[in-house]
Amino acid sequence: MTPSTTLWSVKQYTPRHQIWPYTPSDFTRQDPSPDSSFYSSPRFVTHIDDAAISTLRSYYDAVLPRQGRILDFCSSWVSHYPPAVETAAAKGELQVIGLGMNEAELEANKVLNAGRVLVDLNVNPDIATALREAKLVDPSNDQGFLDASTNVVSTDYLTAPLPVLTSLHALTKPGGKVHLVISNRCFPTKAVNRWLRVSEEERLLMIGDYLHFAGWAEIEIVELSNGRVEEGVDGVDGG
Repeated sequence: MTPSTTLWSVKQYTPRHQIWPYTPSDFTRQDPSPDSSFYSSPRFVTHIDDAAISTLRSYYDAVLPRQGRILDFCSSWVSHYPPAVETAAAKGELQVIGLGMNEAELEANKVLNAGRVLVDLNVNPDIATALREAKLVDPSNDQGFLDASTNVVSTDYLTAPLPVLTSLHALTKPGGKVHLVISNRCFPTKAVNRWLRVSEEERLLMIGDYLHFAGWAEIEIVELSNGRVEEGVDGVDGG
């Protein structure tokens, strides 16, 4: 934990399984149709409320870099970055890549100054491959490409979280971070089966498991709401 995160309750994740504990049935969904169809129409709405967005921006202001390169994966028309990060991107001091499912949404996201990549991670879960195919990363020198990554309220839709987060870890510099943010809202027909069956506390621990088995260390569970907002958001961070 750094001094900048002491505004929030932070709990260290402790590995609790020796082997991957989840089964294929945990990642089935009520609606098995292709996500490319579900996300074909742009949704220019926010999926968390205004108070949660304000809290998230405050947290991002404390933890995101102002230089280097950030990947916002499962991105949309807004990344909820704070003004200081948006300014760094506008000045070219910070590169931000967006990876998502809807072209119109990604085009509307002005903070994405270093590339926009259309990919369905439930079909192609290797982020490194997606960035290489988009010619955004040199395949001979892709380790240490990213300083940080963000994902807002979309981890619950990943049907193959382990290869997604493993490939992301391989792209991240030593000391780099991933910030996975969850809320109590979702599209229930597209969320994975186990997500809908367990408590919010277990959801956080489940994401901690994902990161642990994908090779991330120093995993922290951060309670961003502290009960102050009607709709809470929480984060699971790995380094």
